[in-house]
Amino acid sequence: MKARYQYRIYPSDQQRRHLAKLFGCVRVVWNDALALCKQSEKLPSNGDLQKICITQAKKTKERQWLSEVSNIPLQQSIADLGVAFKNFFDSRKGKRKGIKVKLPKFKKKDNRQTARFRKGGFSIKGTKIYLAKIGRIKIKWSRPLPAEPSSVTVIKDRAGRYFVSFVVETSPEIKPALNQSIGIDLGLKVFAALSNGQKVLSPEYSKLDQKIRRSQRRLSRRQKQSLRRERMRLKVAKLKAKLRDKRKDFLHKLSTKVVNENQVIALEDLNVLGMLKNRRLSRAISQVGWREFRMMCEAKSNKFGREFVVISRWEPSSQICSDCGYRWGKLDLSVRAIVWINCGAHHDRDDNAAKNIEKVGVGHIHDYKWTGRECKTDASAVPVELSTHLKYEQLSLFDC
Repeated sequence: MKARYQYRIYPSDQQRRHLAKLFGCVRVVWNDALALCKQSEKLPSNGDLQKICITQAKKTKERQWLSEVSNIPLQQSIADLGVAFKNFFDSRKGKRKGIKVKLPKFKKKDNRQTARFRKGGFSIKGTKIYLAKIGRIKIKWSRPLPAEPSSVTVIKDRAGRYFVSFVVETSPEIKPALNQSIGIDLGLKVFAALSNGQKVLSPEYSKLDQKIRRSQRRLSRRQKQSLRRERMRLKVAKLKAKLRDKRKDFLHKLSTKVVNENQVIALEDLNVLGMLKNRRLSRAISQVGWREFRMMCEAKSNKFGREFVVISRWEPSSQICSDCGYRWGKLDLSVRAIVWINCGAHHDRDDNAAKNIEKVGVGHIHDYKWTGRECKTDASAVPVELSTHLKYEQLSLFDC
């Protein structure tokens, strides 16, 4: 299996200028090839695009500066465009799972910049990385590479930071798990309620979010193409990068802990795109990173030989008692605790859902249509006004 390992690099001032020239050439080749594809009735092949947008373009006066950078990233830019078109057509034909992939777009100078080198265009020399026509760049080795990389992508994000991302071939690492299985119910304030009773709170993003929104309002008032606007744009980009790093650090640590300790990991398939239509919760939902956490758990499960299960989004995990299996129906979101008179159990909403997710994930599926139980309370013993689910503040009335 293939994996990516990303590291921070620190190029010198001269190397920054060379990288800026490289990113510009890669961007121009991509945009020229994309414009040619949109003008053509039939999609040209990658070989034809390379001849027109690279080989022949270097001989013209307008594009002769393309020869000042390495030819490998320019060819990889054409190959990436071909992959983007293939993903678009496969998505339209139903061959690709997930949401529909849109047509490739033109690249902008202010967005994230990338350039990819394959073997022959880069090498690792000591503690530095060598890139063709760039030189040796200082790199921060936060962890060792497990194998020799097949390609490397140089990245400059909108905050002005530089990274390299290696693609390496790895094999699964089988490690013994402490627990057999676990179910995870995802939320907002409580990010993850685990079936073993643990609750993981979400990090606090509100202060950073307020700074970002305030800076974006100041950015909107700056005059376009001015230095003050560029400085404010860079400030907004750094704040957003700080928020992303905080979220990614939290998700990586939690997903690593969950995968290392459990053999079977069960999650619920959430309709995140549908939830984002809620105007009151869309910002909070987009910040917590449910989809990113699911992808991390799935990738690390494949790496460490774990079983990753995603149950149906229509599974009524919050409507079923995890002890006796009786289904009580839909509950309002304000109801956070349930006292079930059928078996006398007191459930926290999130804990109960996590336990049901674990049972469905490992294959213990209930027949929800069957309501008969040996411990079912007789109808004459049930008060008429007593509800089957109570809020926290109502629980104290029935403690006796």
